[in-house]
Amino acid sequence: MADIAKHKREHDMLIGFLERPALQWLAARMPAWVTPDVLTGIGVAASMMIFVGYWLTNRSPWWLLFVNLGFVINWFGDSLDGTLARYRKIERPKFGFYIDHTVDAVAEFLTIIGIGMSPYLRLDVAAFALIGYLLMSVHVYIRTAVEGVFKISYGRFGPTEMRVIIMLVNTAILVFEPFFLREVVSGLKPFDVVGIVLAAAMGAVFLGASWVHAVRLAKEGK
Repeated sequence: MADIAKHKREHDMLIGFLERPALQWLAARMPAWVTPDVLTGIGVAASMMIFVGYWLTNRSPWWLLFVNLGFVINWFGDSLDGTLARYRKIERPKFGFYIDHTVDAVAEFLTIIGIGMSPYLRLDVAAFALIGYLLMSVHVYIRTAVEGVFKISYGRFGPTEMRVIIMLVNTAILVFEPFFLREVVSGLKPFDVVGIVLAAAMGAVFLGASWVHAVRLAKEGK
């Protein structure tokens, strides 16, 4: 796209009706020293908290509470930075888009590989899941560049919904840890199986969505 500021944002997410008013409320009450760049930095720091917290679960599952706190802080920084820029009318569309999604890639790496460093998911399975997630991200960015449509959710699930799901899973692990540490098939633990299924599903979604959009663009002669 020649002008990233004109792209269409599609964000019909499951809990968006709660998130959007909450972000507007927060943006209206942020002190002057809290800038969008500060919030982006907070989001990155929270991603590091998540990575370290998952790694420390090898010592105690109670570090999952630290991980959940990291997800809350990450949501605060990552979701509020753009809202605050728009609220204060200080948007930098190209810079914001570039930095936001570069940071997102770092956060995705730290989160998924961090889970792979925990005792609940094998690192190689986490790596495949990360590849699947990044493939889906690539599709989003390509569609934004080609069609001017930035869709940050699949179905009605976006980044915030995924954070909530992971936090609920972390809580379940804390309560029922022995179940999540036992082997269920061929040396694989429950989340190893889930991770393999998710990696395959994300790869399939990437291929399917890419094929559908490629065929449509070919028919339109674009």
